Amino acid sequence: MSGSQYIALSGLRARADELDRVATDIANIGTAGYKGERESRAVAERPQFDAALQTAIDTTFGGKRLDSTDGAITSTGRPLDVAVNGRGFFVVNTSAGDRYTRNGHFTLDTSRRLVTEDGDPVQGKGGPITLGPGEVRVDNDGTVWAGDTRAGQLAVVTVADPGLMEHDHGTLLSANGQTPTPLENAEVNGGSLEQSNVSVADRLAELTSVSRGFEALQKAISMLMNEVDGKAIDHLGRR
Repeated sequence: MSGSQYIALSGLRARADELDRVATDIANIGTAGYKGERESRAVAERPQFDAALQTAIDTTFGGKRLDSTDGAITSTGRPLDVAVNGRGFFVVNTSAGDRYTRNGHFTLDTSRRLVTEDGDPVQGKGGPITLGPGEVRVDNDGTVWAGDTRAGQLAVVTVADPGLMEHDHGTLLSANGQTPTPLENAEVNGGSLEQSNVSVADRLAELTSVSRGFEALQKAISMLMNEVDGKAIDHLGRR
């Protein structure tokens, strides 16, 4: 296979991965707290061929970064909906360890612990938060109340580079080797949710661009393999 075919195939593979990413982002446009992702491309030279064949350069995955820009905060009026205003992530204890999220659509389990929709405990500054009877409200500093009883205070943390965080499951994120630190003076909005930060117009434009690039590379591979190689074989056969 020629160097040109390698380049086209590697570009095709890269765009296939990009189509998957864009499709995932579009599917989560309506998911509260969801953060989109951005990918980059890198040049992958093949030294063993580079000196003899200067076209032996592939396109490869150049890394993925979480788009940590804030989504719009909308009022829901539901007491157990909470949104972080500005930086920070809620802490969720899962079977795989602590995970982090901007999705504050919480609920109560049978023991009246504050949990996510999947039933994972939401961490407070002193551990899981258990609510007694009474009307629930959340103050701007994350303090959770049940009637006149203080149930706890939501833990809000940050990391050095949120862009390095990775999607774990749904809207849960892993710190990806970074050490989360408590965010002092974190501000939250009770009765509100942060919406997905994925722009419909932006992703549809990106989808169109990637799809066209995918189709162009398909045609290029077809031409290289069927027309160019076919003509070469035909002419060589005549000689």
